Amino acid sequence: MSATQSKTTIHRWVFWPAASIVIVFASFAMIAPNTAESLFASIQGAIVGYFNWYYVLLATALVIFSLWVGFSKFGDIKLGKDDDEPEFSLGSWFSLLFAAGMGIGLVFYGVSEPLSHYASPKPGVTGSPGDLAQQAFSQTFLHWGVHAWSIYVVIGLALAYAIHRRGRPVSIRWAMEPLLGQRVRGGLGNLIDVIALVGTIFGVATSLGLGVLQISAGLESAGLIESSMFIDLVIIAVVTCFVLFSVLSGVGKGMKWLSNTNLILAAVFVVFLLVVGPTQFLLRNFVQSTGNYLQEFLGMAFNVSAFSGAEGEAWQSTWTTFYWGWWMSWAPFVGIFIARISKGRTVRQFVSGVILVPTLVTLLWFSILGGTAIYSELSGPGGLVGPDGTVDAAGALFATLDQLPAGAVLTIGAILMIVIFFVISADSGALVMGMIATGGDVEPKNWIRIFFTLATALLASALLLSGGLEALKTAAIIIALPFSVVLILICFSTYIAFSREVRAYEKAKRMAFVDHIGDFYGLEVDGPNGIPPLASLRQLTARLRRQVPAARRPRMDPFGHHPGQSGANGTPEYDGALPDLAAPPPDTPAEPQP
Repeated sequence: MSATQSKTTIHRWVFWPAASIVIVFASFAMIAPNTAESLFASIQGAIVGYFNWYYVLLATALVIFSLWVGFSKFGDIKLGKDDDEPEFSLGSWFSLLFAAGMGIGLVFYGVSEPLSHYASPKPGVTGSPGDLAQQAFSQTFLHWGVHAWSIYVVIGLALAYAIHRRGRPVSIRWAMEPLLGQRVRGGLGNLIDVIALVGTIFGVATSLGLGVLQISAGLESAGLIESSMFIDLVIIAVVTCFVLFSVLSGVGKGMKWLSNTNLILAAVFVVFLLVVGPTQFLLRNFVQSTGNYLQEFLGMAFNVSAFSGAEGEAWQSTWTTFYWGWWMSWAPFVGIFIARISKGRTVRQFVSGVILVPTLVTLLWFSILGGTAIYSELSGPGGLVGPDGTVDAAGALFATLDQLPAGAVLTIGAILMIVIFFVISADSGALVMGMIATGGDVEPKNWIRIFFTLATALLASALLLSGGLEALKTAAIIIALPFSVVLILICFSTYIAFSREVRAYEKAKRMAFVDHIGDFYGLEVDGPNGIPPLASLRQLTARLRRQVPAARRPRMDPFGHHPGQSGANGTPEYDGALPDLAAPPPDTPAEPQP
């Protein structure tokens, strides 16, 4: 790259602009939280008012693009060299994709989102309690299903191709090299990486903020503390210390063990809920809600609450627009992860696996956690929805667990699961941020990772101080706007790269076909007797005339005699059979035999 690198291996035109933006933003939010909250609300209102349709249209367009790329003629392109085999077995690869799909967000919204849509439906949605419950799951599946993973596919696929096929560094700019060419090595490439880096910091900070709110609610539910802003900041500080210990110790195997342990813990948690809860209802809910989601997919995917006025805009900003912005800001983080583990896969395998596996796991998760809460409201003790129809987003999970056998144990297990997800997300996020800031160094220096760990914690604290959950949502919506342009450019770049490769392969196949056509048809392009290849019908006719004597050439007989009949002198005329083109002309002297 042309960007100057310092002795610390950072790209100064990527690291310092991104660091400055985060520090200035966090400082402003912490020094003047009320002013920041008002400003964030104004910006959010403007974005939702003017760009809500754009977010919805773009997210659905990325779904269409991902599916088209995966199942078109580009599907056979390999993400690696032609002879590269997949680095992970199919089972291990699916397991890693499952790990990428699990996180704080699933735990935070697993109960609260379906319950919220049931208690306070989207403007215009009416019906019986059963109808409202069905629509609640369909809306939740829309937010967490194919759309989220298609956004990840767009950037992950482009990066996997750049990294494994073209040998480029792990950096977002290289995903657009086919479109921008050498310009990715200069200021334009730096700008792309700055946008991606800032988006990643805000995306991770949003997740960590959600995790802190839920850890605090869980500890309060267990009777250990009384939730407050001070407690939230203390939790951020304590968990950040765990993350710093992980970064400084360099225990990569320990982090892998911790990740696998948490996946097992999550699996045990959801299976236990399935067994002790209303099992048959939960399984029927999963099947039926999945079918309803597929049936109503197109209508929901393009719905922007156009006829619901200000109430519809407020709902969109709280839910759909927030989610599309959150997934876009998370895209560099998840995209780099799934790109690194997908070496040797084809484009079709990548798209199918990345969209299908995490989506099915996510739908099952919401069907069980959210289904348990909805069943309690429909046929159980209820009490999870407030008198005014509100749902405690952070505490809904623990209120649901209290109604189940071994509720206290489940609460402690859920808190532990959230803490581990917090540590894993912060540590992995700092690693990815370090890669982007250093231009693709897969093992950035510890001080760089420490800086991004502290910057993320600082930003999460600032967002909580300046509006709590709503500020977290606003940050995701704001930061996604510039990065959405990067995603659009990546789509064009991917198409250009894949089109060039397909054309190159088709040309190579044609050349190989022409080179070996004589093996199948006896028409050598450059035969062993030195005869040049035929270029036109006129040359073919001329060669035939040279090889057939004039007296034996077929000619038109005005009296209707067949050319194969004998002539007047009894000499048989030419019977119409073509000569061997590989043989030399009669007037060509034969080559002496050795």
